Amino acid sequence: MASQSVLTPQAEDFPRWYQDVVAKAEMADNGPVRGTMVIRPYGYAIWERMQSEIDTRIKATGAQNAYFPLFIPESYLSKEAMHIEGFSPELAVVTHAGGEKLAEPIVVRPTSETVIGEFMAKWIQSYRDLPLLLNQWANVVRWELRPRLFLRSSEFLWQEGHTAHASYEDAAAYARQIHNDVYDDFLNEVLAVPTYLGIKPPSERFAGAINTMTCEGMMRDGKALQMATSHELGQNFAKAFDIFFQNEDGQAALCHTTSWGASTRLVGGLIMAHGDDNGLIVPPRLAPTQVVVIAVRDEPEVIDACARIVASLRGAGVRVVQDQGRGSFGRRVTDWEIKGVPLRVEVGPRDLAQGVVTVVRRDSGEKIALGIDAVAGEAPRLLESMQDLMFEDARQRRDAATHDVSTVPEAIEAAQSGFARLAWDVVSGAGEEQLNGEAITVRCLQRADGSMPASDTEGGLTCLVAKAY
Repeated sequence: MASQSVLTPQAEDFPRWYQDVVAKAEMADNGPVRGTMVIRPYGYAIWERMQSEIDTRIKATGAQNAYFPLFIPESYLSKEAMHIEGFSPELAVVTHAGGEKLAEPIVVRPTSETVIGEFMAKWIQSYRDLPLLLNQWANVVRWELRPRLFLRSSEFLWQEGHTAHASYEDAAAYARQIHNDVYDDFLNEVLAVPTYLGIKPPSERFAGAINTMTCEGMMRDGKALQMATSHELGQNFAKAFDIFFQNEDGQAALCHTTSWGASTRLVGGLIMAHGDDNGLIVPPRLAPTQVVVIAVRDEPEVIDACARIVASLRGAGVRVVQDQGRGSFGRRVTDWEIKGVPLRVEVGPRDLAQGVVTVVRRDSGEKIALGIDAVAGEAPRLLESMQDLMFEDARQRRDAATHDVSTVPEAIEAAQSGFARLAWDVVSGAGEEQLNGEAITVRCLQRADGSMPASDTEGGLTCLVAKAY
């Protein structure tokens, strides 16, 4: 198709293909400051759909949205030594404001555990105030050395949840609930990206956490992408910020806290998990536009038929737009293919004379002739079929590129084109250093049956290793 000449083929240069899709699908552009990102309307529409789906799931767990300041006193981060050490290279620090040098430097938030911990200590008095379940949608700044749009930018958008609990057990259970019922459910059911659920090894944990759970997705080039994480923070932040509560026995006790987040990196994951040489392919449940209706010729009867089809699809609950683009029909088709809209309805005078239109699937390219009155009834079925097939295709690609090995050298070889799975005992320590020397990291630890362990101290664990974004 025409779009193949617009984009660099994946097999030729996958990173260049990714950049081409971001630009040609009009998703984002580089900001004026190195590492920053301008999200264009189409890219933002996709992010809004992600926000809506994730936010609904977060609220179903009992969490409420709030907002905390962008600026954090540097002393707050210093209170939790592991936290400040983990983020020091990435911090943006304000030293002057209002024409004067500040008495204390201000950090532009890299994450909000510290400032939220300060207010948790203020708001929590008794066990009756627990659990305190908070979430915020915000921007954060981490000064990336090697930025890439959506995947790693110096400023990005995300949600970050922060909770306080009366016991370790309650905190751990809630963090796992978020991981399963929010992130894993969204990734599977909406983004159509199957992931490996596991915990990070100690070397890869979030700064200040006692346990980090992760969702690791495989991109089309075989590399890993961390899609979302949930952290058990134990009492580390509670100690640093005096987050105490009076328990049922009237005694002062420290809270146990969690944090968890997902970001605009998910948009990058969407592109790399589902895109092909013709551009993006957006899963129907996520797509801001599920169907585009295009006139083959700008003739009154064709335009009228397009409008009638659009109205019938809207009545069926389908997110649909009527193409208003200029230029040749072929050029407009290419543009919509690059954007990855799931279904395209082409309306031309010859087909109309026979009472039909052509419906084209973005995933397979299949063309289906349908009667005009049948489009609204058939489109929802086609969209659901596409959603299921996209997930299944991604799962098969992931499984085919996951190799069971027994040694570190075998893992290094397998990780050149996918994931390697082997015993954690073989990797832990010197093996992990050897992998890191080859730009390969331990993505997560799992039990032998693929389930998520409670901690890295369990016996008989396996690990998944890969090159990663």
